[in-house]
Amino acid sequence: MADKKIRLRIVTPTRELYDKPIDMLIMRTSTGDMGVLYGHQPTTTTLAYGLLRIINGEDEICATVFGGFATITNDSVTIISDASEWPDEIDIKRAEEAKERAEARLKQSNADMARAELSLKRSLVRMQAKNYMHKK
Repeated sequence: MADKKIRLRIVTPTRELYDKPIDMLIMRTSTGDMGVLYGHQPTTTTLAYGLLRIINGEDEICATVFGGFATITNDSVTIISDASEWPDEIDIKRAEEAKERAEARLKQSNADMARAELSLKRSLVRMQAKNYMHKK
């Protein structure tokens, strides 16, 4: 089974981010991290904010994903998300500033807590993606 690949498609409302065969995908679901290899049990799962780790042979790349869902068959994974991006598309300074603004809003009693929490999560995922890219 090691030589069999799964087709990964990552689709957002504005673009198709990825459409290629890969060896393995690791993604953050609403119930924890999930790895997918060829022959995986068919399922659909909701995605949390996090990184998609795309493994192909010795190469590993990552992308951000901000919610959505994944449909898995034995030979493919299709991810539909409101937003997804590559680490080199992320402005780290902007992400750090967004994190600071969100943390400040969370300290205010009249803040829209849900909006501030989502903003904080997005900025943290972006910072994690940039750090992940630099570790490789």
